[in-house]
Amino acid sequence: MRLSRSAYQRLKSEHVDELDDDALAEGAIQGMFEYGVADPYSGYMAPEDYQNALGDLSGKFSGIGAEMAVKNVEDPADLASCDKLSATCVLVVVAPLAGTPAEAAGLQAGDIVRAVDGESVEGSTINDQINKVRGEAGTDVTLTIDREGETFDVTITRAEITIQEVSTRLIDGHIGYIDLNGFSEAAADQFATGLADLLDQGADQIVLDLRENPGGYIEAAQKIASQFIESGVIFTQESSGGDMRTWEATGDGVAFDEPLVVLINGGSASASEIVAAALDETERSTIIGEPSFGKNTVQVWSRLENDGGVRITVSRWFTPEHNSVAPDGIQPDVAAARTESDPPERDVVLEAALSYLADPSVGSDDGADPSPSASPAAIGPAAGATLEDPLVVGVVRLSPIC
Repeated sequence: MRLSRSAYQRLKSEHVDELDDDALAEGAIQGMFEYGVADPYSGYMAPEDYQNALGDLSGKFSGIGAEMAVKNVEDPADLASCDKLSATCVLVVVAPLAGTPAEAAGLQAGDIVRAVDGESVEGSTINDQINKVRGEAGTDVTLTIDREGETFDVTITRAEITIQEVSTRLIDGHIGYIDLNGFSEAAADQFATGLADLLDQGADQIVLDLRENPGGYIEAAQKIASQFIESGVIFTQESSGGDMRTWEATGDGVAFDEPLVVLINGGSASASEIVAAALDETERSTIIGEPSFGKNTVQVWSRLENDGGVRITVSRWFTPEHNSVAPDGIQPDVAAARTESDPPERDVVLEAALSYLADPSVGSDDGADPSPSASPAAIGPAAGATLEDPLVVGVVRLSPIC
């Protein structure tokens, strides 16, 4: 601490320009996490980033209610080069959400957003623009839209938006497909409702799609896995000194017997991996797709005086058989992935799942060993962490909805 005070005093007394104490403090916090902590999941979040991330976790935020994406207009298959928006890599509206200001204002799928409040989006990132479009309910934001060669402004009044984490449909009249996008505060209730509706419609087989699901609240993972597992351990959480908490099935699920397949890929992380691993190791489901992300740490998020926040790794979680998904992820029982020759509209992983449900012998020898490698290491809680702080298992990623 004496070293940091010395550096601060030298900067304040000797730098040619006047320095802002708040900016220095924020920089020191960022540096402490970036260079002093060998953990990519612990970190500092600036006030705007922290508030938006909390909104995603709660399932509610203030904005216009439009899903956004980046599109490479010259080579749609090349998104890797689109780290910044440009004349080639454009910000597009995927769809306005039903009943939102974006829908009422007439935004359409495929609209290109050229500017926000008169400032060009070029040179920024999609997250920069999502942060800018979101804002206090009741305030206005103006988007400059390019639609089929016509450019015009649309002014939209922001409102509170509720994220719909779950989408469902019935396939072939009897297969219930349920897509879960995240583990927000609202996700478990939305999932229970969606699953019950599928069963009421006559679903006798279930496909649970966890692809590109980065995780969220640890309690949501427990509740969602419990829809399919009647009793027993879902996962354990271990901290320093051997402290261990066991998270068991809640016993109030509705789909304990229906044949179940779970779809995963490299974007399935943390809470998604808790659910997939529990369903796999209890022999409740078959895992189809690609290896998952491989994250088994738990973070506490805490607010700072500047309304920013810190996320600190306080523990690790383990599967019912005390395996770790880090670093290799969950290996699918049936391997399936898109290839360059597959057209964008074809979902080969879902096709593999439907083929498996029709005949479980199809592809059953294609997957790798589904059991993750064991890793009993554990790290401990940060000082001052309490049960009131939210326990988050997820890769921090802003929802593409603004």
